[in-house]
Amino acid sequence: MAVTANKIELMQIADAVAREKSIDRMVVIEAMEDALSRAARSRYGAETNVRAEIDPKTGETRLWRLMEVVEEVENDSAEISLADAQRQNPEAEIGDFLSDPLPPVDFNRVAALAAKQTITQKVRDAERENQYEEYKDRQGEIISGLIKRIEYGHVIVDLGRAEAVIRRDQQIPREPLRQGDRVRAYVADVRREPRGPQIFLSRTHPQFMAKLFEQEVPEVYDGVIEIKAAARDPGSRAKIGVYSNDSSIDPVGACVGMRGSRVQAVVSEMAGERIDIVPWSEDTATFIVNALAPAEVAKVVLDEEMERVEVVVPDDQLSLAIGRRGQNVRLAGQLSGFEIDIMTEEEESEKRQKEYAERSALFMEVLDVDEMIANLLVAEGFARVEEIAYVDLDEIAMIEGFDEETAEELQARAQEYLERERAELDEKRREMGVEDDLLEIDGLDLKMIVALAEEGVKTVEDLAGCVADDLTGWTERVDGEKKHYEGMLEKYRVKPDTAEAMIAEARAKVGWDDEEEGEEASVSA
Repeated sequence: MAVTANKIELMQIADAVAREKSIDRMVVIEAMEDALSRAARSRYGAETNVRAEIDPKTGETRLWRLMEVVEEVENDSAEISLADAQRQNPEAEIGDFLSDPLPPVDFNRVAALAAKQTITQKVRDAERENQYEEYKDRQGEIISGLIKRIEYGHVIVDLGRAEAVIRRDQQIPREPLRQGDRVRAYVADVRREPRGPQIFLSRTHPQFMAKLFEQEVPEVYDGVIEIKAAARDPGSRAKIGVYSNDSSIDPVGACVGMRGSRVQAVVSEMAGERIDIVPWSEDTATFIVNALAPAEVAKVVLDEEMERVEVVVPDDQLSLAIGRRGQNVRLAGQLSGFEIDIMTEEEESEKRQKEYAERSALFMEVLDVDEMIANLLVAEGFARVEEIAYVDLDEIAMIEGFDEETAEELQARAQEYLERERAELDEKRREMGVEDDLLEIDGLDLKMIVALAEEGVKTVEDLAGCVADDLTGWTERVDGEKKHYEGMLEKYRVKPDTAEAMIAEARAKVGWDDEEEGEEASVSA
């Protein structure tokens, strides 16, 4: 193969490769130039700085040797002294490059194969980059392709210009997927990796269902109806929260369609998964009631701070509200973002009576009052001593049978108790060896610090080595059963984001830049 090969044929090859691989023609020409440069260096020496240049219009190929102008020459093949350079070009300066044309060379078989490999690799890299750029912006869309093969349960999908994978855990259970079938899936993730872009598809993602409704329901596509939330138990049941921006359009009816045609199209694509379409509401309690349908709800007690809600249902509605293996309440919880506790009216009554008795007993002991006064305080909604100690005095004085003097006395007793408790807790944490620096963490009080110390967390560094679940608790499945592990501060109703903020502040104090570094330090400790 000679550098002076057929120029027209060279350009035809570049055009054909560019069209076949859907890449820029100049990328192919640059790959050819690089291949020619590498092959020429095998002829003139590996240390020689050879550059090849191909005219993209005519296909004419030229070879150049570049020599860098330096003060002291260390490599005769690639460097030239300033004095020698100025004899060729009087304007030459240190750092400039002088170019000398090289005659065309004949490549032996080994050099030709090396050039071919270089071109192939460059073209492949450009093709992979093209694929990544094309599909990275399609994340969150539904895409269609042919099942090319199935490997160890993972489905490889041919998208035409790229391959994608539906991992086993992202497939609908018991759905028959066979080689050669056309399949639709949600683009969950696109990653740039050395072996090419990795496109991960999902048929279990809640947004797969939402995107299917967008395709089947024109009102959703146009934005008249919004899909506010979606939750799925893949292959079994799903719930979707919908809201209409036009009061004249029923969002549930529009998604169901004439004789259920629209929702049935989605159900068919999701392998028969039963879908509950729930009207969304800004009022969380109303939305949760809607989400628990068809069960009837008698009462809802919402705790927005802890993102928990207690739902009271009639005795005969309990199994319907919970659903088979807890499916109905679990999906309603995922849909609303709240942890839902279901109880019967009888259980709720017993719980309230127990709480009432416990709070009354607490006030009788702490405030040294009789049962009647304690009951009045509980009946007015006071649940903790801190509320009595720091609430506006008028809120206590306005209770029937109380006056300002009584309110002042109750508040003074509450504050005196809290001061005494604070001193005892401070003494206890000192005896346990808790560092003073832990008191500076925002959100921690003495009760929490003592609770942490009882679990071995006595320094800022100890706290930095924790994760949020250690503080708030977590739930996981063990042998098919849900098991809850209590967190160190769970009884103090610390929210996950508050726990994360505490840990982040502790890590900043000890100089850990990121979470991984903190976790590594805790393991080594």
